[in-house]
Amino acid sequence: MKSEATTAMIEVLSPIWQQVLQLSSVKVDDDFFDLGGDSSLALRLFNEIAQVCDRELPPVTIYQARTIAALAALLEQPTTPRFPSLVLLKAGIKKPPVFLAHGLGGSVMDFFQPVKHIESDHAIYGMQSRGVDGLDEPLECIEDMAEFHLHAIRELQPCGPYVLIGYSLGGLVALEMAQRLTANGEKVALLAMLDAYPHMRYLSLEQRMRLAARQAKRGLRMRATPGQSAPYQPPAGVLLTPAMQRMRDSAYLALTRYRPRFYRGRINFVRAEISSGFPADAAAVWAPLAEKIEVETVPGDHLGMIATYYEELAAVLSRYLEKLGPFDSD
Repeated sequence: MKSEATTAMIEVLSPIWQQVLQLSSVKVDDDFFDLGGDSSLALRLFNEIAQVCDRELPPVTIYQARTIAALAALLEQPTTPRFPSLVLLKAGIKKPPVFLAHGLGGSVMDFFQPVKHIESDHAIYGMQSRGVDGLDEPLECIEDMAEFHLHAIRELQPCGPYVLIGYSLGGLVALEMAQRLTANGEKVALLAMLDAYPHMRYLSLEQRMRLAARQAKRGLRMRATPGQSAPYQPPAGVLLTPAMQRMRDSAYLALTRYRPRFYRGRINFVRAEISSGFPADAAAVWAPLAEKIEVETVPGDHLGMIATYYEELAAVLSRYLEKLGPFDSD
């Protein structure tokens, strides 16, 4: 039986769900995603909850509490629950599992649409940054982020081969994870970096000049960090929570500090077709830093590739996963 407090919270949450999902009624055990919920609607939902209930929860909480009843029970807890560092985004029976690292200032919710369209029997997990729940201070260097995520994935998968995919800043985190795994003798079956670039200070002089000239031609002011001035934009009317803003600031600091070193392995790089804020030639950036690199292009710009052209991106990732060899767990 539900407690009186939980019942009261259900009465508070029900109209919020109806408003956000634009439905006339929602049952307490209806799944948010089955009702048409997505990453943008989750942001709106938890923005409304924060205003009405004065409780700040990360939008990724919806993966842990997908119904009104479950969310009401969670909100009735006296303390904010710690959010897991690994979030199952898509169930699967094929090994090895896939681990995704999100971009600067975002969360695993950013992968909602691409993951939904990935055709694969591999389980897919999102690696969530420390501090998303506001309980811990976010990390300020990519090396620490990589170690934080490695600790979590080793509990789930003690040994390789590992499959790592990272978008934007998450691509650098995935790269550092791959560096550490291979240094320990582990196999990385796939390292896919999605429109991920070092801070401008670590580009070559020629690359910096080309980027500056291209932006000047377009009448754009040269930014200190190409493509990173707006790495994550919440939907209109939805504000960044204090915890999300702290994560964004810390992630930016981490970006400015990280100089990639040579990776003795293969990088599958997926670039956005429109690269107004990034180097136009991804291979020129990464070829000197990897033993082997393969570059593919998908439609859209840095944000559009996951927010608008997610089906095209998912098709590329599905192909990468299909090419993975059999996994020997012995």
